[in-house]
Amino acid sequence: MMLVGVYLLVLLLAAVVVSIVAPRTKGIVAIYGIVAMAAISAVPAVDALIGNTHTYNFAGSYVTGPIGMEIDPLSAWFMLVISFTMITSVIYGQQYMNAYADSRNELSLHWICYLLVHAGLMSVCAMRNSIGFLISWEIMALGAFFLVIFEREKVRTIRAGINYLIQSHLAILLLTVAFIWVAIVSGTYSFDGIMQFVSQQSRLASLGLMLLFFVGFAFKAGFVPFHTWLPHAHPAAPSHVSGMMSGVLIKIGIYGIMRMLLIINVNYMVMGFFILIISVVTGIYGVMLAIIQHNLKRLLAYHSVENIGIIGIGIGVGCIALGCNNNSLAIIGFAGALLHVLNHSLFKSLLFYGAGNVYQATHCMDIEHFGGLIRKMPQTAMLFLLASLAICGLPPFNGFVSEFLIYNGLFDGINSIQGSGRTVALALSMAGLALIGGLAIMCFTKAFGTIFLGQPRAKLHSEPKEFGFVRLFPMYMAGGMIVAIGIAPKFFIGALNGALQQFVGNNATGESFQAVTTLSAIGIYMLVFIGIAAVVYGLRRWFTSHLPESKGETWGCGYLAPTPKIQYTASSFVRSYRRLAKSVLQVKKRKIDVEGIFPGKAEYATEALDRTETGLIIKPLRMIRRLLSHFSIMQNGRLQFYIFYGMFFIILIAGVPFMFKLIRLFINYLNTL
Repeated sequence: MMLVGVYLLVLLLAAVVVSIVAPRTKGIVAIYGIVAMAAISAVPAVDALIGNTHTYNFAGSYVTGPIGMEIDPLSAWFMLVISFTMITSVIYGQQYMNAYADSRNELSLHWICYLLVHAGLMSVCAMRNSIGFLISWEIMALGAFFLVIFEREKVRTIRAGINYLIQSHLAILLLTVAFIWVAIVSGTYSFDGIMQFVSQQSRLASLGLMLLFFVGFAFKAGFVPFHTWLPHAHPAAPSHVSGMMSGVLIKIGIYGIMRMLLIINVNYMVMGFFILIISVVTGIYGVMLAIIQHNLKRLLAYHSVENIGIIGIGIGVGCIALGCNNNSLAIIGFAGALLHVLNHSLFKSLLFYGAGNVYQATHCMDIEHFGGLIRKMPQTAMLFLLASLAICGLPPFNGFVSEFLIYNGLFDGINSIQGSGRTVALALSMAGLALIGGLAIMCFTKAFGTIFLGQPRAKLHSEPKEFGFVRLFPMYMAGGMIVAIGIAPKFFIGALNGALQQFVGNNATGESFQAVTTLSAIGIYMLVFIGIAAVVYGLRRWFTSHLPESKGETWGCGYLAPTPKIQYTASSFVRSYRRLAKSVLQVKKRKIDVEGIFPGKAEYATEALDRTETGLIIKPLRMIRRLLSHFSIMQNGRLQFYIFYGMFFIILIAGVPFMFKLIRLFINYLNTL
């Protein structure tokens, strides 16, 4: 109880101080506030990971009833992941927002909302009362909305923010309906009421409740087709906010799904295959769209969709294993999913920080305009490359560890689960995961090569240069964790034991499996390989240090007048892929042909669209606008018409009871005949 009070006191104190200090000091106060809040919440979280659950009970009100909060191992894992990423984000953001300190007066609101988002996320993880849960969810959603629309003078930013806000409240609406359904049946707003609901209702009703919760949380997580807000909100937000949203905000949807899987005893086999199918589709569709993007942050946003799919595959494997009472397979599936929650938060936040460095150095996000930035920003380039290798699932980095566990779970499921249909589904899921990894390698080969290698493809607004150590420090923090998990995965998988025991029982130990031993060996071998490579490189530098340095033109394949135009562009690099996948993708082309002996300037551009967004949002909105346009005559600007509308509705409202009375009298008269 005291820790909760101290946490709220720090939140209030930090918010007050942020509002009164100088613009360049606000971010520093936010850093102290977030670090203090993270440290306070980490005390019970770390204790919960080793099995000591912390429970807090508050009197609440007549409406809510008693409000319970509990930090168990599952809550603790997500709380620690959230806190680490938000610490790196706020440190990076303090430097990032200095560019706006002298020209914007919204910094107080920005950092206060950042503090509130942390509080909302922590509260969602610990809350065990549905009304308290929804209030915490709303604080988190509204705080993130104001963070997204920081550059509110841009029309595209406002549209992205409103899109995010509407879809966030669709999620809240579905969650509210689910909680009200539970409250009607059980008579309580406590999460214990969900268990009562399951015990009193049929398995079909429980499955329906679980699907209602799943769709509500899927909006926040970004499962296809509920992902359409991500590619707009992430590019619109400042880069540290994008890193925080992609790193941890969407993971709260994953937390909600896993929490409900613990509470609602559904047919795990049916639910597992449902989650597995939608996750494979999400992963493949997300990476397919990421490959054809030109905006760097939009590309990274679609990779968030892809990685949510990978996490969902792990959850699906775990549920299928619970459905057939295979505890060892369930441990591997859930361990892979939970570890990938951490891994994705690390490499995706690092990628967004790198994108923020590129943006503030060049004032551009179009990949087609970049080239050769590794010479100007070598540390940013190396950190971006590190995160790119990790997101592609290559050893010895963290993405490989969690994806290896999920692969292992799919493979074991094929061998152990009976039924040809189930075996085919798991085999196709494994093929889908392999396809996701291959397409991710293609995408980041394009992204890193186009941005950092070669020659500049267009004249930039300013000469890019590397940032200082303070700006790069949070990036090195995330990069260090990426390498640490890849080299020593056993420690981090062992930290998941408490959460795994909640799903499969008290004997769950994730680090005891052969897959984990294999991963540890791979990490050691890769560390030795890196050491040998470093020694060879050092010896080469030492032996060649006294030799004269010579420079020359890069061989141009016979071209006597080398030009940056003969390089691959981002579009030309993936042209063959785009042609193969055109039945799934929606690409608009804009081409201006020129004629004559001495042609002028030609233009060719492509725009990548999302078929899901077009079919589910854009086209229905166009139909609604077309329908409403027929009633535009009613809004003609004449005062007489508006007075008439008011009088008409007053008469209508007043006349409705009279009409009902006449109808009742007429019915009574007919009854007397």
